[in-house]
Amino acid sequence: MKVTCGTDIIEINRIKESIEKLGKAFLDRVFTKNEIKYCESKKKQKYEHYAARFAAKEAAFKALSWKIDDKYSVSWKDFEVQNNEQGRPILKIIGIDLKDIEDIDISISHCKSYAVANVTVLTK
Repeated sequence: MKVTCGTDIIEINRIKESIEKLGKAFLDRVFTKNEIKYCESKKKQKYEHYAARFAAKEAAFKALSWKIDDKYSVSWKDFEVQNNEQGRPILKIIGIDLKDIEDIDISISHCKSYAVANVTVLTK
């Protein structure tokens, strides 16, 4: 059994500036349709939610980097942050062989200036 983790922190203003400058091109390159719909529903706090999801994707890549090599072509949208029935974030992963992964846990948080995420992976 092996445990790996990834952590990322990002300035919310960086994501806001990217969205304002590049618009739909940035959103469509980094976020899934479900993530865009969720973040846009947050109105005034949408940038915090986009930044948190961005940080989660970075943290997931770091936690799974030992599995990602030349045989995988990984994109931003291969990682999707969803929420379960209780509102807790969960991570959906596409395009990476997960048969030796026992569990993936994700935690995200944000304040006025920063968003942070931690992803922990437990292998079989």
